[in-house]
Amino acid sequence: MQADIRAFDHPAAWKATDFASKQDLTIELDERHLSGLAAALAALKSVTDDHAEVTPQRFPLDGIADDIAAWRAEVRQGRGIVILKGFPVADLNAEDLQLMYLGLGCHFGRPTSQSPLGDLIGEVVNIGGHDPQERAYRSRRRLSLHTDRCDHLAMLCVRPAISGGLSGYASGLTAHNIVLEERPDLIEALYRGYHHHRFGQQAPGESLVTERRIPIFSVAEDVPSMIFIRGYIDLAVREGHVQLSDVELEALDFLESVTERADVKFELMMEPGELSIVNNCLLLHNRSEFEDAEDPALKRMLLRLWLREDGRPMTPGVLEHKGMAGIVRQAGKGTYYTPSAKAP
Repeated sequence: MQADIRAFDHPAAWKATDFASKQDLTIELDERHLSGLAAALAALKSVTDDHAEVTPQRFPLDGIADDIAAWRAEVRQGRGIVILKGFPVADLNAEDLQLMYLGLGCHFGRPTSQSPLGDLIGEVVNIGGHDPQERAYRSRRRLSLHTDRCDHLAMLCVRPAISGGLSGYASGLTAHNIVLEERPDLIEALYRGYHHHRFGQQAPGESLVTERRIPIFSVAEDVPSMIFIRGYIDLAVREGHVQLSDVELEALDFLESVTERADVKFELMMEPGELSIVNNCLLLHNRSEFEDAEDPALKRMLLRLWLREDGRPMTPGVLEHKGMAGIVRQAGKGTYYTPSAKAP
């Protein structure tokens, strides 16, 4: 084993048993916060309503700047997650809600596109049911613990499901430390990384499968990162693009089993007006299967942001995976993958 691989001592290396309930992570927005958000929305709308033009300067939150800084520090250098309760989802029309959400989010990072649709705000709704060829955020199927292609992830609950849809979080740093302690023979495979299928979301000229191995664990300038999307690793294998050694497969299986341990994964139910902001470089997240309403207006909906922390040190493999602008917008291309979506 490489001598420089060691356990992470970090506030984000927590276990589920460290929290009594969701309240341990929750901050209730008060009138001062809501007034500040409303004033910032008015200032933004006086200049633009274009999502691509929303910036911290155009959405000024000077009156609550100290709170924003504390929340941002908790996400970036602390436990890696905060839940803000009381976002005014019932008081705003859909357009203003998205602008306010995007405005707050840009104080935590730079929003990036989440699909070839160019969506800076991803509508997490059930379009594909259980179809595995639809992007996960547009389905209702259970998702395994994973990371997204961003540095920080925000999820705002507008409407919950009729049943199910439980959110789960686990510390990637804790999972790393457990693997290192219990199966040190597997840790190097996780640092070496795996080729990822791009699920047809690649930009023109990019290959369907990453040319570079994407490390599950990596460290750049003493800053750790984790990337784990088991489904895209498995799809690259299933389609015959790459092969895994026995050790590589065992490392994936063991890591996944660690993240699902009851003392590692913390589960909670998001309620309307609750907004989670998560360090996607350090924490994994998932969602249980859910049952939806028949009426489209009552279907489960969360709004998602992918945020980049510009200047965050990362290895070349991590940068290749995330890209500087997320998933490039492409006319005529959506979120559904078929083998015909392969790059030429």
